[in-house]
Parts: sequence; C-alpha cells; structure tokens
Amino acid sequence: MIDIPDELIATQYAYNGAAGRAFVAALPGLAGRFLEEWGLRRDGAVMYGMCALVLPVVREADGVPAALKLQLVDEETVGEPVALRAWGAAGAGAVGVLGHDPGTGALLLERLDEGRPLSGVAGGGAVPGGSRLVGEVADARRAVTVLGGVLTRLAAVPAPEGLRTLGDAVERMLAAAPEVVGRLADAAERRLLADCAAAVREVAGEPGDRLLHWDLHYDNILAGRADAGRAGEWVALDPKPLVGDPGFELFPALDNLFDAGEVVWRFDALTEALGMERDRGRARAWTLGRVLQNAVWAVGDGERELAPDHAEIARRLLGVG
Repeated sequence: MIDIPDELIATQYAYNGAAGRAFVAALPGLAGRFLEEWGLRRDGAVMYGMCALVLPVVREADGVPAALKLQLVDEETVGEPVALRAWGAAGAGAVGVLGHDPGTGALLLERLDEGRPLSGVAGGGAVPGGSRLVGEVADARRAVTVLGGVLTRLAAVPAPEGLRTLGDAVERMLAAAPEVVGRLADAAERRLLADCAAAVREVAGEPGDRLLHWDLHYDNILAGRADAGRAGEWVALDPKPLVGDPGFELFPALDNLFDAGEVVWRFDALTEALGMERDRGRARAWTLGRVLQNAVWAVGDGERELAPDHAEIARRLLGVG
C-alpha cells in the first residue's frame, strides 16, 4: 500500500482540478505497476513535492539504489526526461535517468542524498528585518556559489528539439502585461511591473537557445552519493525544461532563501559564473521577466498585488529602493 501525503493531495486538487484528482486516484496503482515491471523494492519513506510522489527504491536485479518518480505530465514536466538525458550525455551535473515510461511519465532516477539539499548549506535563514547574521551570510553565499557552478554546467548545453521555448512564454506574458499592470491595486507596483515589461520588450527578440532548468533553487540541488560515483558533487534535479537565455535562470536563486540585502550580490555572483558580467543588462531584463511571469499567474488567480519578495527583487535590480 502507498500512502499519498495529504499535502500532495491538497496541491493537486487545488492547482490541477479534475486532472489532479485523477492523478491522485491513480497513484497507488501506478506505483504498484512500476515496482513490479521495473523489478524494484521499496527502500524508504515516501517523499513528495508540489507535483510528484517519489519512492526510494532498490533495483532488485543489481542492488542499485534509485528513486521512482510519479508525476502528472503537463507542459512543464513533459520534457524532463529529454532534458535530463541531454545533460547526462554532456556530463553537465543533472540527476541520471535509469528508466522512463512515456505513457505515464514515470521516471526511474539515480538516487541522490535526499538528506543533503544545498539549502542546508545556507544556514538558518533570514533574521527579523530581512538581514542575516554574519555567519549565515557566508553560508548563504557559499550556497549561491555552488548553485552558480551547477547552473553554468547546465546552461552550457544546447537545447534538444521539441521543448517549450522562452520565446513563446515571452509572447504570452507581454500580451498579458497591460491588463495585469492595470489590475494591480497599488500605483507604485503598477509602475514597477510596467518597468519590468519594458525591460523584457528590449530583449524579447533574442530569447536564446540554451537548455534551461527553470526552477533551479537550493532544494533542487542535492548531494551525490558515493555509491553512484558522485561523492563531493552537487546534482540538479526536478527541472521544468525550457529553451532560452541563461539570464532567465537567475530568479529562483534570488527568491529562494530570500534576503533583500543579498539580492544584488547574488545577481552579480551568478552573472559572473555564467560569463554574463559584461552583459548584466540582458540578465537583469530576463530576471525582471520572471517577476512579470509570476505576476501574470498571480493576477490570473485573483491577486491584486505583487508578492513582496518579487517586488523587492525588481526594485533592487532596477536600482529603486
């Protein structure tokens, strides 16, 4: 029997409606099917995120530890195996694919050390007032440096054919921008989001051709395992693949473990890691594009204000406040 976590059920029902309910209902059967078909034995407690159920397993034929990942296939997740295999072929530092079922989207992945996310390197988080203790700043900066290295390896890989593109996403968000700006309640936030849209328009004609992760934050990088030959390596997982400009990858590392005073330092460190230090204007524009993209989604869900952290990132990068 597979116990489906209540939090996963709630998010699937809230965000995916009937498709989410059908996915949750099918999960026990899917898990049983692939445990049998792929010759797997469960090897730990159920894990989960916003979108997926993950079972630690061992492959009975050779004793290799692995992770069985079951998720609803949608526009964001359909390209995951394609991207992971492209990164794997290039030795780019992403989790390895051991098996994939195209019909259901089930993935058998290399097992990483789930107890050692990169977020654990970053210390205890922000203290009241949005600042950090000195030691915590150093730890957080170390995590940013590690993430920058992982991001650089991933973004060096040309994108395979057939994945969703930043160009299409930009076209949609710019088309929605005037209405979204107009629906914000605060005049200052309307001006701020209009500035974000203006910055994106300047770079929209060159959306890029790199293979992007799109969701590279500190909990989506785990330590590798020695028994897989990954001792001492930090490994990316859970991509939502996208073809585009590496500047569009920076936002999660600014927003996750948010610290207003560190936004510019993190941005500079990441652009330097990517070799974009001479083209920070483009990187800034694409990062503001993530603020715009998130605002389009939030306003579509009925919000009338920007997420405070997102607004502060925009202000810091635009030199306001």
